[in-house]
This record gives sequence, C-alpha cells and structure tokens, in this order.
Amino acid sequence: MKNKLKLGLAAIAVSTLGLAGCAQTSDAIVIGSQAYYSNEIVAEAYAQALEEAGYEVERNFSLGQRDVYVPAILEGEVDLFPEYTGNLLQYFNPDASETEASAVYDALTSALPEGLSALAMSPATDQDSYNVTQEFAAANNLSSITDLANLGSVTLGGAPELAERPYGPTGLLSVYGVSVEFLATGDTTVESLVAGDVDMANVYSADPRINQLGLVTLSDPAGLFLSSNLVPIASSALDQGARDAINAVSLAMSADDLVAMNVRSVEEELSAVSNRRRLASFRRPNQLTN
Repeated sequence: MKNKLKLGLAAIAVSTLGLAGCAQTSDAIVIGSQAYYSNEIVAEAYAQALEEAGYEVERNFSLGQRDVYVPAILEGEVDLFPEYTGNLLQYFNPDASETEASAVYDALTSALPEGLSALAMSPATDQDSYNVTQEFAAANNLSSITDLANLGSVTLGGAPELAERPYGPTGLLSVYGVSVEFLATGDTTVESLVAGDVDMANVYSADPRINQLGLVTLSDPAGLFLSSNLVPIASSALDQGARDAINAVSLAMSADDLVAMNVRSVEEELSAVSNRRRLASFRRPNQLTN
C-alpha cells in the first residue's frame, strides 16, 4: 500500500517546500467538494497542503452537484474546488467535441466564466465509464460500447443526473445507436449491477470496486466520454502562493493514488480527513517525485 501512495503523498510534501511563509493574511481559503468520498479526499489533500504552507483553510465539503457549487464559486463563497476536465467542460459547453486530455483542458480554460481559472491539470483521472459484470460480458460477447447495439434495449444504472448528461441515454443512442432504459440507482449503482437489477452501470474509473469485483469496463472508441483529468478550479481570490501549493499536489498525484486512497475509504471506512491524516505518516522528503 505504501508504494501506491507515495506519489500522492509526496505531492503534499512538495507543496511545503519554499511555500511556507507565503500565506495571505486575509480570510481563510474556502475549499469545497462534491458529495462523494473520492472528491472529498482530493479536497482534503488540497486543504492539508495549504495548511502546511501556512494558509488558513475552511472546509465546505459535500456541496452537491455543479448547479449548486459553480454558482457558489462565482459568488465568492468558495475559493477552490477539485474538478474533472471533461465533465466540467461539458457542463459549460454540452456540444464540446474535444476528447484528448490536453485538448479538453485547453477548451475548458477557454470555456470557464470570468473569475474562474483552471490550475495545473493532474495526470490523475477519475472519469465516467460504463461497466458490466464478467458474466454479462461473456454471455453477450461484450468488450466495447459498440457491441451493445446488438442487444436491443439495455438497462443502464447510474446517478439521477446521468439521465441528462451528454454521455447518458441520449449520447449512447446518437453516438453508438444503443437504446437504454435508464434506472436511477444513485449510491447503490454498483450493488444494482452485481445483483442483476441493471445490465450496465456508470462507475467512476477510480472506484476500486471495478477491480475488486472483476467488472468489465467497456471501451469507448467513439469518444462518448471526454478525457476527464483531475483539475483544481480556483476563484480570482486565490493568491499565487496558494496556486503554487495546489499545483504541486496536482502534478504529483496519479490515478493509482486515487484508487489507493479510495480503497482506504471503502475498506476501512475512513472519512476524507481521517484518510489523509493517517496517510500523512508516510510522507518523507526523500519521496519527492515531480
């Protein structure tokens, strides 16, 4: 486990070198997060990096979906938020066609409204993906979303908002010719898939249960899902020292780090704060990699 966590943990150590003493003397930096553990863990990593750099931080986690927290950032109620390039780009531009990581990031920086900026894009990804059980894949010879067109109607499970997302039922039909019956399964999406209540489920790629349960992630050759790398979104109130600290975290974090931290949350039922505090004991200066 330690080896898997070194890169993500080193990021916080990187952020402390040369940055302590640069803290602003104004109000605390307010960090928000979406209402699921993976995003909360990243937000907590940001918080601890800033605190180690001498900043005062206020945590305002589990704010909900983008229609709630994007206005909060624009109104100055939140200063920093962990986001994902592809999904956020589609929020501001549903017709975005970029799929490659750097192209998606560039399009996002152009699409962000005045007052918001995208900090350094992380190599870490945690994006939407369509998954089926091994049994369903074998029975229907599935390896790609394309293969679903041969099945007729497919039952799709996911969060309620998936019904309106560009990569949801409408996107599956227009891009792949796949007709789905959508079932809002919310927090029980993976359980519903394993139980056979749905044929296919929308699961974030960093969810450790994909590997633990042997789920089959269907390939997406037509680029229905945009590349979605972790990216911090900052308000204009965030000063350069804080931006440097957060960029260090982003550049050092990998997809494996996200999976490893998510495993701790799932298997050990650690909160975001407890997860990061326990992992802090692994942090050593000689582990810096950047």
